[in-house]
Amino acid sequence: MKEYPIFEAAKLGYGTRLNFPFVAVYDFDKCVDILQEEHDMTFEQAIEWMEFNVVNAYMGKDTPIFIWEKPDPDYV
Repeated sequence: MKEYPIFEAAKLGYGTRLNFPFVAVYDFDKCVDILQEEHDMTFEQAIEWMEFNVVNAYMGKDTPIFIWEKPDPDYV
């Protein structure tokens, strides 16, 4: 199971889909907060880093899930 130790405080738990293994589930907004607070990024830098390096990274069937409290219109 792939996990992001840097985002441990943002982990909500685990989820699965039919015929797939359990994967880690993270709160996207909390991940952004962690990057801002602990890695001295601006909001825009944190969003860009999350989108490019984390959310769009495919790790096979173990790829973690990210949840947004409200849907981002750019992802719909």
